[in-house]
Formats: sequence, structure tokens, C-alpha cells
Amino acid sequence: MATNPNRAAARRYTIRLLAVMTVYVAALVGGQLAMKNGLLPDTAAIAIALVCGLCIALTFFVMGRFMVEMQDEFLRMLMVRQTLIAAAFALSLAAFHGFLSDFDAIPRVDAYWWPVLFFIGQFIGQVSNRLTYGTWGSCK
Repeated sequence: MATNPNRAAARRYTIRLLAVMTVYVAALVGGQLAMKNGLLPDTAAIAIALVCGLCIALTFFVMGRFMVEMQDEFLRMLMVRQTLIAAAFALSLAAFHGFLSDFDAIPRVDAYWWPVLFFIGQFIGQVSNRLTYGTWGSCK
């Protein structure tokens, strides 16, 4: 029985994403706890902040690798479509928020929340794929 190359790509994606998110959660939670207890010098705080930012950047890299490694063109198209929807969603909200906050209509928001909106947009893209093409795009 031959192995499914799409399934292998999905497995690598999952392992990479779990590794990056494990480091992210450990740095974020550990850093927050250390900061609240006054155990975090400035240089360590900067290092932890950079590790958290790097983990978010690596998440985008992991998603890109998954798209490159995907063998099935239809599944790749679904992933690209989903990612474009997510980018449009997050960047549009960032632009609206930026203009509204610039005119002091709403308070400013820390920039690290914009990737969170991108990941919410990924789900919106998946739902759109499901409604449009009848599949979530899983690699079975």
C-alpha cells in the first residue's frame, strides 16, 4: 500500500507547528509569570519578547512550507485561498482600526493581536472553502 504524500506533508506540518507553538507558549507563559513576580530583568524580557515574535513569524513559515510540500493541487489551492482570505480579513481590520484610532474614535490595540485576527481569518477561509467547494481541505 503506497503512502499518501499529502498525508506526509500534513504530518510534517503538524509536528513543526506543535514544536513552534510549544516554544511560544512556554516563552509567553514563563515570561508573563516571571514578569508578574518581578523575576525578569530587562534583557531577559527583551529576549523572551523576541522569542515570542519569532515563534509567530515561524508559524507563517511553517504554513508556507506546508503549501510548498502539498502534492495535491486542489488541496494547495484551498490552502492558498484560505490564506488569502485570512490576510484580507486581518489586514482590512488592521486598516479600519488604524484609521479609527488615528482619529481618536477608538483606543489603540497592541500590534501582536493582528496575527490573532489572521488565524481567525484562517478559520473563516476554511468555512468559505467548505461552503464554496464542499470540503475543509483535509489530507486523508
